Amino acid sequence: MERPGPSGVTGSDASGPDPQLAVTMGFTGFGKKARTFDLEAMFEQTRRTAVERSRKTLEAREKEEEMNREKELRRQSEDLEPTSSGSNVARDCSKSSSRDTSSSESEASSESSDDELIGPPLPLKMAEEPVNHMEEDILGPLPPPLGEDVEEDDDDDDDDSEEEENPVQKIPDSHEITLKHGTKTVSALGLDPSGARLVTGGYDYDVKFWDFAGMDASFKAFRSLQPCECHQIKSLQYSNTGDMILVVSGSSQAKVIDRDGFEVMECIKGDQYIVDMANTKGHTAMLHTGSWHPKIKGEFVTCSNDATVRTWEVENPKKQKNVFKPRTMQGKKVIPTTCTYSRDGNLIAAACQNGSIQIWDRNLTVHPKFHYKQAHDPGTDTSCVTFSYDGNVLASRGGDDTLKLWDIRQFNKPLFSASGLPTMFPMTDCCFSPDDKLIVTGTSVQRGCGSGKLVFFERRTFQRVYEIDITDASVVRCLWHPKLNQIMVGTGNGLAKVYYDPNKSQRGAKLCVVKTQRKAKQAETLTQDYIITPHALPMFREPRQRSTRKQLEKDRLDPLKSHKPEPPVAGPGRGGRVGTHGGTLSSYIVKNIALDKTDDSNPREAILRHAKAAEDNPYWVSPAYSKTQPKTMFAQVESDDEEAKNEPEWKKRKI
Repeated sequence: MERPGPSGVTGSDASGPDPQLAVTMGFTGFGKKARTFDLEAMFEQTRRTAVERSRKTLEAREKEEEMNREKELRRQSEDLEPTSSGSNVARDCSKSSSRDTSSSESEASSESSDDELIGPPLPLKMAEEPVNHMEEDILGPLPPPLGEDVEEDDDDDDDDSEEEENPVQKIPDSHEITLKHGTKTVSALGLDPSGARLVTGGYDYDVKFWDFAGMDASFKAFRSLQPCECHQIKSLQYSNTGDMILVVSGSSQAKVIDRDGFEVMECIKGDQYIVDMANTKGHTAMLHTGSWHPKIKGEFVTCSNDATVRTWEVENPKKQKNVFKPRTMQGKKVIPTTCTYSRDGNLIAAACQNGSIQIWDRNLTVHPKFHYKQAHDPGTDTSCVTFSYDGNVLASRGGDDTLKLWDIRQFNKPLFSASGLPTMFPMTDCCFSPDDKLIVTGTSVQRGCGSGKLVFFERRTFQRVYEIDITDASVVRCLWHPKLNQIMVGTGNGLAKVYYDPNKSQRGAKLCVVKTQRKAKQAETLTQDYIITPHALPMFREPRQRSTRKQLEKDRLDPLKSHKPEPPVAGPGRGGRVGTHGGTLSSYIVKNIALDKTDDSNPREAILRHAKAAEDNPYWVSPAYSKTQPKTMFAQVESDDEEAKNEPEWKKRKI
């Protein structure tokens, strides 16, 4: 017999699950031992299976290669002459001996290193190289031979070198569209980061919004407004997030509007009677240009005729953030004509009227970090400074008809300079291509003296590699969008042109050129607006218009709705309609009855015209006075000669 346990249960019952406990816990499997898994053994089994599969595939490949080699050898042996049979025999013997030696060596190596190497043998090129033990853990097919990678890299290098040699081929100028802004100069262009919307501003104070996805072939702006009233628009730029637009005009206050044209903030105007411009809260004179910070949202910079460059925040329009005061080498004030941020946002560059270019650290406002005093001719307004995409090169467009390239790491002389680029506008700009290999700028011309051009320079050599004739007016603004790969140009005759290539460009102008111009439907203008009243009683509810065409057909059958309206009355009223003199009864009587002179004939003849009818058939007056009325006698009309004869003598003497 088995000895009972301490709880009075035998050994067999103690080892099994307690039935009462299983009922209490709610499931029958309680108390059984959990199953364990050996993960290392599972991984090892998986690895061996993979190695075995790869070995089989490699063996099949080797067999196919051997069969192909034997076929080639047979073909070669058939082509050879019978005299070479001896050499073939020797060659076969050598092959067999080499196979025997290789098989013996492989057997010896397999006996010595069975535990070290598992899987198929290495290829010939890999076998010659030292074995890397890290390759034992790699599963799957082996990488391709090294020669193929080298050849592919060489091909890629050749293609890249060809593209580098011809940067002109990347210029998208095969197609163009023209956007009609107005009749005056387009002095500002802005394109949002995604390239969906274009905004243009000009000397006519208008700012127009163009949506490439919503436009058709008519190329019409979907919104036009005047955010700065009677001030010329000088600069427009979308923020780095695309939800705000910086508007710089001829006033002293910059504005920020959203992408739909509603005002977000307006900078405060400073006190013009304070001498030190650092103590004022804003600009006190006309603005020139502005630019958003490329990294920080809501920060922008502006420059003005009050000889300051100020940074602002959208959240704080009542005071500027920092004030930079350009100075000459003698410490005198100098007016900045343009300003911009560097690509990383750490530097602020400004060009001044004395021809200097000054660059500050964004956080240090006292002294400029770089100062070149004779970048352009003094007295000429430098219209644009812009940084390259790598941030090391600065391009400046001078009012002295030059374009210069600077290296900010060695800011002591220009790298290159190009002349013969006439400009007549204070906002003629320049820009870099998306790959930083080309620099683009526009030229100005007198009216009727040629056409404005878009000129392309190569950055490495600064050679004039390409030109585009835009129109018979000056080229003021140019913008090369990096995502769309399209060039936007603003001209002096009120046009904004977009140049693109169907193969090299993306979206943008390609979206609207394929849409046909939508014709305006006449039914849309004739039908009235339908007022929806869902909670009105059925007797007061208007019938819903199902189709404008059917409603138009019903209105055509209605005599009241299809009746042509009477034209407005000009002069005295006719046909019971009151004229334009007044709406009262007295004015109607005075103007239309008492003064009605439609009969231009003799009044006596008009009366005598009815005399015979009244005498033959008296009806109104004659019967009442038939007994007492005397016989009517009318005087005879005498001619002028008879009147002269009958005149008395004293009248003749007086004459």
